[in-house]
Amino acid sequence: MPTLPWTVPNTPPHDTEVHVFASRFETRTLWGALKFLAGTPAVWRQVRRSPGAYGATLKAKPLTRTFWTLSAWESKAALDDFVRAGAHRPVARGLAPQMRDATFTTWQARSDDLPVSWSEAFRRLH
Repeated sequence: MPTLPWTVPNTPPHDTEVHVFASRFETRTLWGALKFLAGTPAVWRQVRRSPGAYGATLKAKPLTRTFWTLSAWESKAALDDFVRAGAHRPVARGLAPQMRDATFTTWQARSDDLPVSWSEAFRRLH
């Protein structure tokens, strides 16, 4: 699966602070990676409909069982609402037993600096 391009469901106001979230997931098995990929379309649709979502992208390397997400949100509350609702919640719960490792990080950025680069996300995840 190629990297999904930065998708902007809602345009953020000019020069405002946004909440950025990055994650890295590694599944235990190739089967777990396939389950991750199977859940991606529903979660991606949810992102595109989520209030407060200012952008998101996904990088997948299923043969190495590794996935990264990068997103920008109006606030931490908007991100929390997304995580607890819609397709994300059951997909994440279903994948939990398949996870070998997961890393998360958040930071504040300026809306004018979106999209956030993958190099910045990787730097912060390591």
